[in-house]
Amino acid sequence: MVNFTVLYNEHIDNLFAFGSRFTTNREMLKDCIHDVFVKLYTKREMLQQVENLESYLYVSLRNRINDEYRRSVHLCDETIDDVKMRSLAEADAFERERKEKQQALTACVEQHFDKLSPRQRQIINLYYVKHLKYDEICNVMGINYQSVRNLMHRSITRLREYAAGAPALV
Repeated sequence: MVNFTVLYNEHIDNLFAFGSRFTTNREMLKDCIHDVFVKLYTKREMLQQVENLESYLYVSLRNRINDEYRRSVHLCDETIDDVKMRSLAEADAFERERKEKQQALTACVEQHFDKLSPRQRQIINLYYVKHLKYDEICNVMGINYQSVRNLMHRSITRLREYAAGAPALV
């Protein structure tokens, strides 16, 4: 026997995120998710025949959203088909991979950034993070314009040297 509270709590966030791809109407989406769980509860005897419960929930939600669209617009022309589902899944996988690479790159840059001298870190921070112009950096650091440019050049060169020695992030 399945504990529906646990089942609901385990899947509600993922189902909501999944359904958000198909509709911006949050209330309708919540109703559809609840309808899926109500139907699941009322037909719980048949639940033993379901091989992949997670997949069953996603397909049921997709179908319920389609039903709601058809009901509200009298047979909507656009339905959520398997091609769209696959492309959404591929887009999710691509986005997860992009985020993982970005996190690895950020960690690598932070590691190399920590190797810089305090003044080099300060100038990189002022220019790239705080978006100050060289004239403003002159005032903050108390050095002349040419010294700011030289220090920035040396800092970037040093970061490039560290990165050249690091393993590639492909």
